[in-house]
Formats: sequence, structure tokens, C-alpha cells
Amino acid sequence: MNQKNHKKLHILEVNKFYPPHVGGIETVIAQRADYLASRPDVEVKVLVCQEHGKGITEWKSSNFELVRCASAGVFCSCPVSLEFFRKFATLARWADVIEFHTPFPLGDLACLLSHCQFRVVISWHSDVIRQKHLLKLYQPILKKFLQRADCIITATEGHIQSSAFLTPFRDKCRIIPYPVKISDYEMFDYKPILHEKLQNPAHVKLLFVGRFVYYKGIDILLKAFQQVRNCELFLCGTGILEPELHSLAENLAVHFLGKLSEADLKTAFADCDIFILPSVQNSEAFGIVQQEAMVYGKPVINTNLPTGVPYVSVHGETGLTVKPGDVQGLADAIQMLADAPELRKIYGENARKRVYDCYESNRIMQEVYDVLCGNH
Repeated sequence: MNQKNHKKLHILEVNKFYPPHVGGIETVIAQRADYLASRPDVEVKVLVCQEHGKGITEWKSSNFELVRCASAGVFCSCPVSLEFFRKFATLARWADVIEFHTPFPLGDLACLLSHCQFRVVISWHSDVIRQKHLLKLYQPILKKFLQRADCIITATEGHIQSSAFLTPFRDKCRIIPYPVKISDYEMFDYKPILHEKLQNPAHVKLLFVGRFVYYKGIDILLKAFQQVRNCELFLCGTGILEPELHSLAENLAVHFLGKLSEADLKTAFADCDIFILPSVQNSEAFGIVQQEAMVYGKPVINTNLPTGVPYVSVHGETGLTVKPGDVQGLADAIQMLADAPELRKIYGENARKRVYDCYESNRIMQEVYDVLCGNH
């Protein structure tokens, strides 16, 4: 691509939020920014919003600037920020290429209002699922935004097939999965964080990691767990549904771990016997937590959503896949793996190999960089 009058490629990453805000997209954009900032031929800026409060600017390194715009709060999962548009207009004149992480309506609108001739790459993480009434207003903007894009990155074929919006733009789509920086998960001072909490040391350790929100299917998991023998369930996370889940878990061998530190979270993945992602809605578009369990050689039980979820851990190869919302099917899958340690070992070894073969960070990040440059 033709760069402006400077030697380095100027890349602007745009998203709603940035860590420490918790979320899969926030994890992805942080990975992107760290990788791009490590390249000597790139300068990167990240434009996001505060959940609430005044804006701040942080220099993460000499060529990585993070701009957090002031926000009046969050409405329908989207920050309310006039400052975002002012900051975007300034940074768009600086950028050679802008990668927008969607869904984020403010980013779409800011792009369409700008007259700058930057390259536009959309990283499509999910359709808008829950705000169906607002989607009617947003839909014309989204379609024009997709028309404006030079390239659309999706993590799996399932993202394209399950989206009513991407199908007409299939020719623009490039499938690049989310990466795993395997070195970040190499063994450290390991401690049996789950095992030491077991009521019975012979029990199989089941792990869920995620926010306690509607689409995760934790209520389905707890109902299935009522039918399971010789297992204990560990739930890692917090969220609005926590009181309801505590009620469902009463008198069951369920451990609520809360929000763990990054180090303790890794030990939980390493210490579990089976990882479970029981999501029930298309809001679960990929499930990065599956990769985090797989890198430690853990079998995964996931659900057959029409999104990217079943593309990550493959049924009959790295674990088992069940119908979303199927209590009996989930219970049967858990019991099957709980009763078969050799099968767990086979699936776990396949899971680790799949991460190394398909999700290794350096190769995937190079693919992203090539798309941002227009070399695809």
C-alpha cells in the first residue's frame, strides 16, 4: 500500500474498550497492539473509550500510544462518547490503515463521517445479537461500513456462515483465527489450585471460565451437573447472574472461584481434567478460553453453535460437542469423559497439538500484518 510521507506504517486500532476491561475482543486487540508495537517498521495507536469518566492517554512504548476517550457511561453495551469522534478525526489523518473491531457502532459511524483516504480493515468478532430493536437503526450504517471496508477478518468460517451481514461480502473476507502466544502458557511454578479445594481427591475436576451472563449457559451446566457422578465443578468468573447460579448450585459440589489473577487462572486451566464451554447464544462467537485449556492438553466440551465455537475444539478429536441448551446431552458428555481417563488423555494430546499447529501466534500475527498492509 502507499504510505504517507513517513517511513513507518501507521496503524490505528479501534475498539470499544481495552484491558483491564475483561473480554475476548479486548484480549485480541491487546495481542494485536503488542505485536505491532514490537515491529520496527510500525507505529501503532489504539483508540478506545473509558467505561465512564475522563479520557487519558498512555504511552505503552516509544511507538505504542493508547488513547482512552472520555465517556458518559455505557448504553446497550456501547460507550457514550463525543470525544471519541474528535479523537478519531485527528488520528485518522495520521493513519495509513485503521483496523476496526466490531461490533462497535461509534467506530463505524466515525469511519463513514471521515473523508480521509485510509485503508479500512474490519475484524468481525460477532453480529449484534441482543439489541434487536436498535439493530434496525444501526443496520444501514453497518452495511455502508462493510461496503467501505477493504478487507474483513473473521476468525472462522462459522463467523461468515452464521452472519446475515457478511454473506454478501464473502469475497472481502479473510479467515485468520485468534492466536495463542504459547510461550505465555509454558509451565511456571505450578500449584494444584483446584485439587486442593476438592471435597474428594478422587473426583474429576470440571472447569468453566467466563462472565456470568445470559449467553454462557452456566445454568444449563449446573442443571446437567446435578446428574453427574464423581465430579466437582469449578466456576471461575463473576457477573450479574451470580446470585441465581449460587441458588442453582446449592447442595452440589460446586466451587465459585471468583475472578482469578492471570497466574491463578493459568494454574486452573493446567489443573482441571475437563474444560466446559456450555454457551447457548451466538454472542459466543469463538471462545478463546477453549484455546487456553487446550494449550495445557485438556479435552473440551463445547456446544454446536453456528458460530466459530465448534471450530476451535473439534468433536471427536479434541473433545465433545453437544447441542446448545441440551441438559441431558451435556450431562452425558461430561459423564462419558469423566469415566474415561484414557479418552481424556487422547483428546487432550490432540487439543495441545491443534493449538501448536493452528493457533501459534507468530504465524497468525504475520497474516494479520499482511492484511493490514494490503499484502493478501
